[in-house]
Amino acid sequence: MTFLPLEHRLGAFVQLGNVFRHLATGGAWPGHVLGITADEQAAFERAIAQAGVQNGWFTEANVRHMLGALGAMLDGGELHSWAGRRNEPSAAQRVGVIMAGNIPLVGFHDLLCTVVAGHVAVVKPSAQDTVLMRATVDLLLRLEPGLEPQLHWVDGKLGEVDAVIATGSNNTARYFEHYFGHLPHVIRKGRVSVAVLSGSESEEELQALGEDVFRYFGLGCRNVSKLFVPQDLDLDRFFGAVYSWRDIVNHNKYGNNYDYNKAVWLLERVPLIENGFLLLRESAALASPVAALHYERYGDTASVARHLELVKDSIQCVIGHGYLPYGSSQQPSLADYADGVDTMAFLAGLG
Repeated sequence: MTFLPLEHRLGAFVQLGNVFRHLATGGAWPGHVLGITADEQAAFERAIAQAGVQNGWFTEANVRHMLGALGAMLDGGELHSWAGRRNEPSAAQRVGVIMAGNIPLVGFHDLLCTVVAGHVAVVKPSAQDTVLMRATVDLLLRLEPGLEPQLHWVDGKLGEVDAVIATGSNNTARYFEHYFGHLPHVIRKGRVSVAVLSGSESEEELQALGEDVFRYFGLGCRNVSKLFVPQDLDLDRFFGAVYSWRDIVNHNKYGNNYDYNKAVWLLERVPLIENGFLLLRESAALASPVAALHYERYGDTASVARHLELVKDSIQCVIGHGYLPYGSSQQPSLADYADGVDTMAFLAGLG
């Protein structure tokens, strides 16, 4: 099986990144400079609207945000530096890429890795993200038809594959282990992200933390679901800084979650702090439900660091001073592999 040279494959993704950055702005068709026609841009715009119908969490604003993040990831210099000089596999493998659907295009990075590594991506999208992912694969093939041998779309059963990259919840991970454990595999489970506040954050940093908490309605593994805060921190500072996100509660699905969780916790007499669009609950748990955020007070940063080390297998990323910058959780780089597993190293070991 003959594939395009690596340089040509990278070039296709660089071009896709250019298109994504434009689509993120919602701007009019700029002419043929992007390598797509007006009709092709219009088709993707329709897919953005249809994705919101298929999955009510996929608002236009969040889809365009993801396109912008992927566009930044597919910067030519970054992409070539990340890909480096890779040896082609002696025999291309069929890699089943089983995608999640919690946030828009969350499975795109696995598709990218598989194609760049010189294998065949057998794409099994989530039922919650077929429209947008299909539009992306179609757009990529329009930009570079020579990638077709490496991109196989699956609507039903996965079929025969040589390896698997699967992402899902802890429950689905057990299912994946049962069915694909005999194959080379990367099987990801549910993770969460946390923020460690020092108390010295500026107003701008706390405002940026709102992006880490609320983007994609908090549904991504890179969304902050828990705050570690000093004993004397006034949480009203945080509430005031993120007030610009107040309209999120007007989204039907988010608002329903807010009302439900508030009602249940009030009935259970759980102490809450709330501001009309976010519930704060003191809890040792890492994961929090939609429209809620857990917090835990600490005495010293060393104890927090020790605790984070103990639960590192449940954490995707940490935000705060000495960790990732505030507001950056939803802007991962190419080398920010989910669950800390180097997908490219796994793929390089196949064939």
